[in-house]
Amino acid sequence: MSREWLLDGAGKPLADALVLSHPEQYDRLRRVCPEAAPTAVVAGDPCWDRILAARPYRDRFRRALGVREGQRLVVLSSTWNPESLFGDGAEDVLPSLLPRLTSELPSDEYRLAAVLHPNIWHGHGPGQIRAWLDRARRAGLTLIDPLHGWRQALVAADTVIGDHGSVTYYAAALGTPVLLGAAPLGGLDPEAPVHEFVRTAPRLDVTGPLRPQLDTLTAERPCRHAEFISSVPGESAPRLRRLFYDLIGIPEPDWPARLEPLPLPPHEPATPTVPLLTLTRLLGSGEVRVARYAGPHPTPRTDDAEAHLAVPEGTRETDQLPLADVVFRYGTADDPRFGSPADWAAEVLDRYPQCSLAAYVTGPDSCVVRTRAGDVLHLRTGADPAAAASALHAWLAAGRSPTELAAIRTGATLHQATVTPA
Repeated sequence: MSREWLLDGAGKPLADALVLSHPEQYDRLRRVCPEAAPTAVVAGDPCWDRILAARPYRDRFRRALGVREGQRLVVLSSTWNPESLFGDGAEDVLPSLLPRLTSELPSDEYRLAAVLHPNIWHGHGPGQIRAWLDRARRAGLTLIDPLHGWRQALVAADTVIGDHGSVTYYAAALGTPVLLGAAPLGGLDPEAPVHEFVRTAPRLDVTGPLRPQLDTLTAERPCRHAEFISSVPGESAPRLRRLFYDLIGIPEPDWPARLEPLPLPPHEPATPTVPLLTLTRLLGSGEVRVARYAGPHPTPRTDDAEAHLAVPEGTRETDQLPLADVVFRYGTADDPRFGSPADWAAEVLDRYPQCSLAAYVTGPDSCVVRTRAGDVLHLRTGADPAAAASALHAWLAAGRSPTELAAIRTGATLHQATVTPA
């Protein structure tokens, strides 16, 4: 909406048509650059229309990201300004925030994903981005495709930690709880709705404990921000096509104009490859509470919880494997490289005498476990089977019979469990 972006050197509009999504933008355009006002066309927002059309499939998008029952999906969103959440200015929040999120939030209760503006990827390069975020990715953070996956992640999100970028504003318009980790106002038009949003939205206290801030955040359900996204929701396709054909000077086709629905992303569950400090507590009636933390900072501890170390076999921190109480691996039951899940487990226990239990996760709800006593067990549960294996380790350490384990609790969610001889 700035004259230098809308007019050429002779003061003529650069664009034949300037597409706006709401009359509010047209009113500001007339005040800021009246020369460009005749080119303006209110044609809605195809991005918003695709998001709205995808909302009935929210559960599918969540399952694609591996969000389990009771898990809360936290999406981190950054635009490409130096003052953004992942900027390179004085308030470079994300690099210091990520290790705290993976250290303070139990991995079975929170799922983390990041949406970074395409210009961040372009400016630094994919290799550099992945290198900067390597530890967080190995702790379970998923990097969302910046062009084709961010809308689906937004529909699936329970909470968004963002900045003054459009993705955060879309989240607020959807009614998703939002915390601003960066909130610069200097580059925003004071009359724009996004300025009011950034000025009034809840702020993330990056110095305080993170979990209480997320747990107490309440949704601003369909809110005042939604009305300014588009004044004609669901109508962008026919309006844009009419505009394009008018500019070309030929008649429109006689079939309806429609937008491509958002595709279902590939299944990408969290598969941590860092050692997990695991806190357990036996609750009675065959139930074990489990909380796993991916670090690297100290984990919140409770006096009545027992702690053990669970380490994925494929970890980069190989020095932690000889110290592990539980070693686990994700794979398919028929992978010929490991013989069988029971063979793999026997090999792990031979290699690491300190290890009490080896668990081969064969699917989203099952694993094969071998104990130090030589028992081979099949474990089925709605929780992450690797978390259930840690629960079984705590259960056996207390001298209980494996088949009496009946449930795994992660946070407030109770997952039924079944243990049978394999």
